Amino acid sequence: MSEQPKAPPLYGLLLTGGASRRMQQDKAVLAYRGEPQLLRAWRLLQAVTERAFVSARDTQRDDPLRAGLPLILDRYEAIGPAAGILSAQDQYPEAAWLVLACDLPLLDAVTLQQLVARRDPAVAATAFTSSHDGLPEPLCAIWEPASHGLLKQRYESGSYCPRKALMQSNALLLPTPGEALDNVNTPEEREAMQHRLETLA
Repeated sequence: MSEQPKAPPLYGLLLTGGASRRMQQDKAVLAYRGEPQLLRAWRLLQAVTERAFVSARDTQRDDPLRAGLPLILDRYEAIGPAAGILSAQDQYPEAAWLVLACDLPLLDAVTLQQLVARRDPAVAATAFTSSHDGLPEPLCAIWEPASHGLLKQRYESGSYCPRKALMQSNALLLPTPGEALDNVNTPEEREAMQHRLETLA
């Protein structure tokens, strides 16, 4: 019986390079339950990957919260999350990337462990489906090295949406993990999330 090829190493990428325009302040530094969201998400990501990095814009490299962590700076200008994913893939092309948004206050260790346990290295990506519309969730997903060609091709044609890239690829889609991937984009959503977390405590 032939041996299965070894799966690419799994690295983590925490996306923190967004402009947070709707929130009107950096979402990564917002505290939930007394801890900045960036640090909480970083701990969760580090626990399930071989190496983990924070994705950031060049202007964020000296930010006190980010400066103490290993950074991968965006090499692509203002194209959203795809900038972080492509920059990480360019720097470590041999790795698969567990890509994680930094604005998921309800995310827990069990959800990430489930994603890693169900990972299929033979497809372009492994992702959950959204609880809101049933489409792939690109910002809590494992992107295999094979996804790089499609992402790069889409970038060169002016298409920057990671979700649409997943929809075009042979991704493995997992059932939604309930509310774990609910994100927070506005001050009103943040206030509602704080209330939810207080009632869950």
